[in-house]
Amino acid sequence: MDNLRKTPNYDMHFKYGGKVVDFGGWALSVQFSGILEEHKQVREKVGLFDVSHMGEATVVGEQALAFLQKLVSRDLTPMEEGQVFYTHMLYPNGGTVDDLMVTKWGPTDYFLVINASNAAKDVAWMQKLAQEFPKVKVTDLSADTAELALQGPLAPATMQKLTKVDLSKLGYYHAVRKVEVAGIPNCIISRTGYTGEDGFEVFCDPANANKLWEAIMEAGKEFGIKPIGLGARDTLRFEASMPLYGQELDQNTSPLEAGLGRFVSVDKPTPFIGQEALKKQVAEGLPKKLVGFEMVDRGIPRHNYPVAKNGKEIGYVTTGSFAPTLNKNIGNAFVPVAEAKIGNEFDVIVRGKPLKARIVKTPFYKRKK
Repeated sequence: MDNLRKTPNYDMHFKYGGKVVDFGGWALSVQFSGILEEHKQVREKVGLFDVSHMGEATVVGEQALAFLQKLVSRDLTPMEEGQVFYTHMLYPNGGTVDDLMVTKWGPTDYFLVINASNAAKDVAWMQKLAQEFPKVKVTDLSADTAELALQGPLAPATMQKLTKVDLSKLGYYHAVRKVEVAGIPNCIISRTGYTGEDGFEVFCDPANANKLWEAIMEAGKEFGIKPIGLGARDTLRFEASMPLYGQELDQNTSPLEAGLGRFVSVDKPTPFIGQEALKKQVAEGLPKKLVGFEMVDRGIPRHNYPVAKNGKEIGYVTTGSFAPTLNKNIGNAFVPVAEAKIGNEFDVIVRGKPLKARIVKTPFYKRKK
């Protein structure tokens, strides 16, 4: 583990029995008590995730909004202070630099959460664009920020024990900053997450990360809280049809192709990087489309397995797994648009053997509100 990057909660993984692995150069737990058990825990109760490997940055200055409007594909002008938008940074060809969360603190002050594996690339991309905006400053806060996620239907009851912020008034995809959590000052509480459940992401000084972890575990004890590893994190986000960079999104895939058009403002009045490529995709039609499918034959689809129709390869699986909540094997795949119809069938090639699958509506799972 000596050669891996460590989050501020590294010791907590061992204290709580985590099976620590190399996750993209980070030492993180793939599981604690077991992936299926942890998955069920978050769907039915509450679970705690160490997500301090994620990247954070601030965009501050008189030209902050103008800069972000050129940087991302979603129109940010309707944002209210304290609101969080999910959006994308694009290359000129429409491919995706990264998907990210943008929080607006004020007209000249924004907070960004970016993917861990892309953090250095993203910051370099933003700082290069910032050269066109002399009245904006991009600051990488990744090394100075710890992040824990509390997810599940009992997450609000757990978190409310730790803060005086009235969480009943904090809407989904809204955040507050400079608040106290478990006696720790200057925290951010964001009502967001990556599981499809209600919950929060809490940001604090890395020096207080272990204190926050222990306080959350203590507050959630009466609800049976458990720490959750990367394995359940992936099955939870996948059931909820939340994309993962490197699988559903990459440098050659636009958010339109990934079925994320509702987060894209193709006709945004202020031009953004990649806008012309997206307009061309809309005008000429998408070359591929992401679909969700369930296996008809027995077999578990996995990332990069080929998809075939009548013996001819037509696409590939982006994510595939057993879905614990649905109790079936499901997957996402890129296929030609002509094949992307609900009920259409194709073969997934599992270890050289074609197994029948059927396209179904997504998201696979949606929580009841």
